[in-house]
Amino acid sequence: MPRLLLIPILFLVFLTSCSSKTTPDPNLVIQQAIAQTLAAVPASTPVPFPTPYPSPTPLDLNGLFCESQFCIGHPPGMAFYDHLAALNPQTPSQYSNGFLVAYKIPAVVINLIWLQAPGTADPQFLLDTVLDAQADARTGNLDVKRMRDMNVVYTPITTIISPDVPFGGAAAWTCGDRVFAWKVYVPNAEAAGPLFEEALARFSCNQ
Repeated sequence: MPRLLLIPILFLVFLTSCSSKTTPDPNLVIQQAIAQTLAAVPASTPVPFPTPYPSPTPLDLNGLFCESQFCIGHPPGMAFYDHLAALNPQTPSQYSNGFLVAYKIPAVVINLIWLQAPGTADPQFLLDTVLDAQADARTGNLDVKRMRDMNVVYTPITTIISPDVPFGGAAAWTCGDRVFAWKVYVPNAEAAGPLFEEALARFSCNQ
């Protein structure tokens, strides 16, 4: 079994503010998603994940993911796969909500989630969602800034998810009518910030 079974990590998407239904417990949703993914991981070799086919874009596609009407940078040699589709092919990620994972064993694990939330100016609620309450802990101060007409929050983190990647960073931002949240697990604390800067520098979305 691979040393690092991190494929899952996060959670997805839950309700809209106008919903009259009872709000599900985020911790239970995260635990269920992790349990389902771990149960699907084979004991020998990893399942080959589907390769995302990016939408047409004038940018260099080396280290750039483009789908669901947005693009985001990532390290070369890694590819995002649709975690929702892996859990249930009938409910893949779409414009209104999604959950992507990219990883390079044993060095880097990236999670990206998004949620359609028109009129939302403060993205911090999705930052809280992308963090694992049982495994992740914020360190340092929350960095809040305005970048390219987007409200952005970022925090360094530590995690007990695996001894191979004890550090990381998490961020959330608004673009158009959607809120995005991003998290990375890495072997050393210095690597997380530059990875986020690279991702956001190449980020764009249809507004």
